[in-house]
Amino acid sequence: MFELKPIARETIPRAMKKAEHYRLLNEPAEAESICLDVLELEPDNQEALRCLLLALTDQFGTAGHGQLVDQAKQLLSRFSDYEQKYYAGIIAERFAGYQLHVGHPGARMSAYAHLCDAMEYYAEADALAPEGNDDAILRHNTCVRMIRWNHLVAPRHDEREQPLE
Repeated sequence: MFELKPIARETIPRAMKKAEHYRLLNEPAEAESICLDVLELEPDNQEALRCLLLALTDQFGTAGHGQLVDQAKQLLSRFSDYEQKYYAGIIAERFAGYQLHVGHPGARMSAYAHLCDAMEYYAEADALAPEGNDDAILRHNTCVRMIRWNHLVAPRHDEREQPLE
């Protein structure tokens, strides 16, 4: 069986630059792999944790996206209170975008619900944000625009899926 090789601690900054580069090239699996290598050496490396979470959410829409959502959510506890809320919003927002892209029956209602969840997380993050950091507000505004651009509305009570008896 093949074995993973560890990277040298002094190469972490270069590795993280590569991870970000792969994310920008829309190659999130490569970025994920690099982040996992960094986290083997430095389990609390915040840059690697953030990049890993974003690389996982970049892969929503691939096979096993449910597992990716769970993996991304599991990372949240390793962040500060502010970042837990902020990145929980990112997960919900990106999953909503995936729902809109797929367009299956019920996707618009699901996207709306996830965008509302994201905006709640962003409101909580904004209350914890350091002075001069409007990132949560920017993300909130993006969610509002996604709702407007896609003409999403809250489901009427009779449109919600009824429980099985």
